[in-house]
Formats: sequence, C-alpha cells, structure tokens
Amino acid sequence: MTTSRIRVILADDHPVILEGVRYELERSNTISVVGTAKNSTELMAALTNSPCDVVVSDYVMPGGRYGDGLALFAAIRQHSPNVRVVVLSMMENPAVVRLLMQGGHCCIFSKADPISNLTIAVHAAYANGRYLSPRVASISDTINPGARGNTAGAPLTRCELEVVRLFVSGMTVTEIGELLRRSKKTISTQKSSAMLKLSIERDADLVRYGMESGLVPSAEPANS
Repeated sequence: MTTSRIRVILADDHPVILEGVRYELERSNTISVVGTAKNSTELMAALTNSPCDVVVSDYVMPGGRYGDGLALFAAIRQHSPNVRVVVLSMMENPAVVRLLMQGGHCCIFSKADPISNLTIAVHAAYANGRYLSPRVASISDTINPGARGNTAGAPLTRCELEVVRLFVSGMTVTEIGELLRRSKKTISTQKSSAMLKLSIERDADLVRYGMESGLVPSAEPANS
C-alpha cells in the first residue's frame, strides 16, 4: 500500500454487502479501505480515527446516533468537509435522487448495478466529479420538469410539505384536514399536487419518500 491510494471508509448495515464492497474495492491498486461501519455512530467514529478521502455509505442505515440519508450526509459534511461521499442505495425514487443531487451529492451508486463499477464512482468522488451508476442514471432521466407538465419538478409549497409530512407520519387525509382545519377536498388536492411535483404516483412511494428524505426517521413506522 502507498500513501497515493484513495483512502475509503465503507458504511452499510448489512454485513454481507459491507464485506462484498470491501472485497471489490480492495482489488483495485488505487484504493485502500481504511475503515468500515455498520451505522452512523460507527461511521462518525471512523472518520475521527481514520483520515480518509471518500466515504461510501448506504443511504438507508437506521440505528445510529446521526441518523441516515440526508441527515447523515449533512453530518459528514460538517464533520469532514473535505471528504467526498458515494451514496450506495437500492433507491428507485426519482424524488430522492433529485434531493441528493440538489444537495450536492453527485456520486450515486445503485446496489442493482454491477459492483465492479463502484471503483469508477470512488474515483469520480475523489476528483470532485459526478457519477451515476446505470440504474440511477435511468432514474435521473425521468426527472424532467416537462415530462408531466410544468408542475412536475417544482418545489413544494409550505402547505403541501406540511400535508406530506403529516401523511407519511401515519395520518389519514381526513385526520389531516381536521388537524389543520381545512376541508378533506383541500387536503386531497394538496397531497395530489405534491405527488405530481415529486413524480410519485402511489401512496406507498410517498411514504418511502418521506422516510428517505428525512421527513420522518427511517426507524419510525409510518403508514401501516
């Protein structure tokens, strides 16, 4: 090993995936895995104890002190602003991909893609570049404000965001209307408008979006 290698810390709550990713990256003579973690608490400790250049982290990784998803990546940026991140995930949601890219996370790798391509993502992150694995790129291509009319891709209003937050927390449209003192029709319209803007068609995907975007903690049950 030489000091010119890219130093990487891996984080995933699935041991098999963690070891598989480690094995693949260590096959490269340009990458050195200097630490692993199974949750955000271990990851932040690893960042403190083992200087690195790139973090390869699962998006949904509950159980740690610093959360997961966007909250975790914000914590990494605050703790180690010079460390780049490769987001590793099984996400299929265009809205979440949009959130990540808007947050400056431009190296996203789907677990559905060949892991042999992960070294490319690590090198891109190290160079402060952009890499979307094939599956993520195909999802990203659907994020087109003109594809479903001018509304798609627009930011949510405060009222729409409030309705989405309450819905993914487990409340029904009727309950939200009673809480906010709005008609059921108004709440339903705001929910539908939010889903259109997020390119989401099913309630189950809206709940998943809420969990993955941090509107509700991933460890907290939403609609059952």
